[in-house]
Amino acid sequence: CGELPESMKRLMKMDFVVNRMEGIKKQLFSLSDCDMTTAREFIDYLIDFVLEHAVPVSVPLVTLCDDIKRYTYSCLMHKRCANCGRKADMHHFDAIGMGRDREEVYQIGMLVIPLCRKCHGEAHDRGKSWITDDLHLEPIPLTAEIGKKYGLTRKNLGN
Repeated sequence: CGELPESMKRLMKMDFVVNRMEGIKKQLFSLSDCDMTTAREFIDYLIDFVLEHAVPVSVPLVTLCDDIKRYTYSCLMHKRCANCGRKADMHHFDAIGMGRDREEVYQIGMLVIPLCRKCHGEAHDRGKSWITDDLHLEPIPLTAEIGKKYGLTRKNLGN
């Protein structure tokens, strides 16, 4: 964005303090001596920022997360592949299709994960264990909020 790294770091910390921290904890901090909770929350905040703004990264973001389900949710809401970070579609971990018409099936509560076209195809070829065991990702239950983000119909969402 044109900012020097130190300036950007300071801006990100100030935004985090103002918009994410609560109560008496609202103060600037240093990652070198802050408590683990603040450090984890700041890392989650940075990951959300990266997903929202499609910032390219050199390592899979999932390796930086403590809460994989929170990461999966954030990826779903920003439509980013939970594996590689590219633009994603929703992958139904709980199978749909092949006799279970996606237009007719009530989908709330079904396990889903966001995957790009390439990773989606790989998931179909390799199976569920590739996602959970090899990639160390966790699908999460589909909520109405996620469903609306992906344009599911009222019929699928039970509204």
